[in-house]
Amino acid sequence: MTQIVQSQATTGVTFGVLAAQCGEVLPMQVLRSGGGFYLGTCTERGPFTRESLETWNTQAKAEKAWAKGHWSQKDHL
Repeated sequence: MTQIVQSQATTGVTFGVLAAQCGEVLPMQVLRSGGGFYLGTCTERGPFTRESLETWNTQAKAEKAWAKGHWSQKDHL
């Protein structure tokens, strides 16, 4: 189960690239799944896209990677 964690980077990508490819303009967020924290998007119905290749073991590490641009954008769903 994925949890939405309120977080937003101060720099870098702010909207999901993969979400945009699906016709949605959704803000990037730090999300939590059973495997850890990742960068992605969600709608009111839940998670929509996973944007980062990486998964981090803490919210703080995910936020730091996002803020510093130290993450890799997935190129496909």
